[in-house]
Amino acid sequence: MKLWQKDKQVEKLVETFTVGKDRELDAEMAAFDVLGSLAHTRMLESIGLLDKEDLAVVQNELKNLYAEIQNGNFTIQEGVEDVHSQVELLLTQRIGEAGKKIHSGRSRNDQVLVDLKLYFRYQIQGLVNNSTVLFDQLIAQSEQFKHLLLPGYTHLQIAMPSSFGLWFGAYAESLLDDMELMLAAWKICNKNPLGSAAGYGSSFPLNRTMTTKLLGFDSLNYNVVYAQMGRGKTERILAQAMSSIAATLAKLAMDACLFINQNFAFITFPDELTTGSSIMPHKKNPDVFELIRSRCNKIQALPNEIAMMTTNLPSGYHRDLQLLKENLFPAFQSLNECLEMTAYMLQHIRIRENILHDEKYAYLFSVEVVNEEVLKGVPFREAYKNVGALIEKGEFKTSGTVNHTHEGSIGNLCNQEISEAFKQVLSQFTFTKVEEALKKLVSKEV
Repeated sequence: MKLWQKDKQVEKLVETFTVGKDRELDAEMAAFDVLGSLAHTRMLESIGLLDKEDLAVVQNELKNLYAEIQNGNFTIQEGVEDVHSQVELLLTQRIGEAGKKIHSGRSRNDQVLVDLKLYFRYQIQGLVNNSTVLFDQLIAQSEQFKHLLLPGYTHLQIAMPSSFGLWFGAYAESLLDDMELMLAAWKICNKNPLGSAAGYGSSFPLNRTMTTKLLGFDSLNYNVVYAQMGRGKTERILAQAMSSIAATLAKLAMDACLFINQNFAFITFPDELTTGSSIMPHKKNPDVFELIRSRCNKIQALPNEIAMMTTNLPSGYHRDLQLLKENLFPAFQSLNECLEMTAYMLQHIRIRENILHDEKYAYLFSVEVVNEEVLKGVPFREAYKNVGALIEKGEFKTSGTVNHTHEGSIGNLCNQEISEAFKQVLSQFTFTKVEEALKKLVSKEV
């Protein structure tokens, strides 16, 4: 069954090529397709395109179908082109003529658009929730290990003292900025395209404001042409937010791979969280972090992949856009798994103490000694040369202590401020509003 098919069969080779992976990927959108139809049919009744009896029958069966999907009892049958066709086919089989009326005032184009927007909102909420778990983990460990120093590096050369408080806290604040980008993606995804039809509106007096409220959207994609143009752009913006989270995780994973190396030996993990070698019995490989690094580097390529697939497409719908799902959908699961595994690994991290007692780290404190001289009144350039001369002569001495008190430094991590900023960003995601709207939409009492 195809929503567009008339009286001629499509050649099998063409059908297989054009359908591609749509059946497999569309199954992930089934619940959201039903939600869109629940809102659309209520709107159709309000403008006289469905009578109350048909609406009651359609709504009841759509809610039954939604429950089946939630329970894992939904498949797209062989020969059915996509999820939209499957839903309409099931309705028609179960309730007859009323099922054939649900497509009035709607194109498969805007049906896909609203399904995607609903699906993206759901995925964003999952990513934000998992990012919040990791953020809380990083802040807690920043506080727990804030007194433990480790070397800071520039150019991978020993530079200045750092701390585990700074290290964990840096990635927490990085996630804060990632959530700012994800919030922007949420705002783009939370605009209703339904009613744009094939991209040029409809001669039916559609009430797009009604479906916007029923589906919990914050606002509309007002211009119907732009509603269609937004496909591809929406995915790219969302992919950019995902790539930002991925960049944070990839860098953290690379740090972990370095720090567990015997030449650094700053951290370790329990044997059961690492892997070994088939011939080297001493090996403890950080495979989890290596895979997080690689997966997240792959996700960082996603915005460019989407851009290359949509660059120079004119306005209006094009079948090219179908392929975006193949790139984007698997990335949601992969990024969520990376967030979950990073938090899990950090829960079991073992931190080495007294790292800077090793003699090779003595020069880390050269700037501390320069600053001590400046505080005594010596001009900075003169103090810098004096300490440099001591290092060249092998006469440099240090107490091995740091006294950093300014905002964001070793002695003043500002974790409370970072946490408050994170909460402020989270408060702008309208998850509760969406949940309440959708819960009401599927309620049997409505």
